[in-house]
Amino acid sequence: MMTQRSAGVVLHPTSLPGPHGSGDLGPDAYYFVDWLHAAGQTLWQTLPLGPIGLANSPYMGRSAMAGNPFLVAFEPLVKRGWLAAASLHNAFVAEHVRFDDVLPWRMARLREAFAGFQEKAEATERESFQTWQADNRAWLPDYALFMALDDAYGTDLWTQWPQALAQREATAMAQARSTHAQEIAFWAFVQWQFDGQLQALKAYANGKGIYLVGDLPIFIAHHSCDCWARPDLYLLDSEGQPTVVAGVPPDYFAVEGQRWGNPLYNWDAMAADGYQWWVERIRRQLQMANVIRIDHFRGFEACWEIPVTEPTAIHGRWTQGPGYALFEAVERALGRLPIIAEDLGLITPEVDALRLRTGFPGMRVLQFAFSEDAGSGHLPHNYVANTVVYCGTHDNDMAVGWWVCCSPHERAFASAYLGTDGHEVHWAMIRACALSVANLALCQLQDVLGLDGYHRMNTPGSMGAWTWRFRWDWVRPEHAERLARITAVSGRTGFERAGLPT
Repeated sequence: MMTQRSAGVVLHPTSLPGPHGSGDLGPDAYYFVDWLHAAGQTLWQTLPLGPIGLANSPYMGRSAMAGNPFLVAFEPLVKRGWLAAASLHNAFVAEHVRFDDVLPWRMARLREAFAGFQEKAEATERESFQTWQADNRAWLPDYALFMALDDAYGTDLWTQWPQALAQREATAMAQARSTHAQEIAFWAFVQWQFDGQLQALKAYANGKGIYLVGDLPIFIAHHSCDCWARPDLYLLDSEGQPTVVAGVPPDYFAVEGQRWGNPLYNWDAMAADGYQWWVERIRRQLQMANVIRIDHFRGFEACWEIPVTEPTAIHGRWTQGPGYALFEAVERALGRLPIIAEDLGLITPEVDALRLRTGFPGMRVLQFAFSEDAGSGHLPHNYVANTVVYCGTHDNDMAVGWWVCCSPHERAFASAYLGTDGHEVHWAMIRACALSVANLALCQLQDVLGLDGYHRMNTPGSMGAWTWRFRWDWVRPEHAERLARITAVSGRTGFERAGLPT
């Protein structure tokens, strides 16, 4: 899969259409798989599928192992008789996800479904639930208790909980598991449903020749069950507060850099047990997807460490990461890893050497290619085969929006290189990526549809992101037909999939 010429589309499930305020793992996800198949694609890349966190970001989740509760589809719950169809009658359709409205509404429906399960579930369903909990005991009990306590105390930080719970004293933990048993069971139920729905979707996609590409953020949020459960694995003070936080120095996206605020890992502590936390994390991610894109791969070589007192990322420093030892330990446990290394930003020879040693393909972004000259590593003629090329990532503007906003130099260079005057620049970029030597070529659905910058998924460093959705009436037959032909003539799918003579 990683070495064959393939093509795919980037779309987060929340961007799917549907009547419940945001996309999920329901019928529209299956329709999208069918559309990908018709368009000759073999990859569907999502953003992280874990719980969302600060500012509704999928990159600041409360668990590295759990799934996003708000991706659970309601149709299967209605079919099983656990959720009344009448509960969905006041559902709403919106072009963008209105998180403040959608999340409480969806959570109320999940609680109704859990009550229905408790009242009506058959013995085999209850047994299936118990078996699934046993199979996931490595992470599920801490997650479910964390979420129950999070609801109970209503704070933004676990360090503000009663000290005995924040410090995980045995007596307090036992009492909490008893006091919050019903809530713990609810959160386990939601994860069971997420897991079952995702596995069904993954099996359906794989049966159609479509493989899921997941996204793994290198860091986790401070307010997460991972940090609370294993504070020894992070650089925290005696009260559980970070002493330093993660980010990136000033770059193309932000003149002050980006202060993400995630706690940094205690790599020495992780190395002491053979990086077992990472083994389990990647094992879990490979249950969710066929391929994993690791965000901010350069952080494994060295990461930007910012004192917690600094308001921006300007005054940080590079500190050494675990390097190859981590991946060696994970591959020893799990075998060869289908990983894409997001190696964008300030990449040093040391980072390149680490990626080459792992054998993971790196990333190139065509939108970045035209700010320099013909020697740019993001230009297709400079790629090597072990590369994943994107027209743009979820952090980029759409191709049409980029063309409008780029500099005169970029526009002139792109015009000459792509052979376009700006008309259908999105197709010119998709074609250039597909015809390159890179093994994998991906584009965002927005670019296939020729949408402008209003439809971008994220603007780094800004608030109000992650809300974009599309409608099926925007998707015309010629979109799939044209994408299929480009994919076929570039050797990324068979001619028969594109309706071309063989």
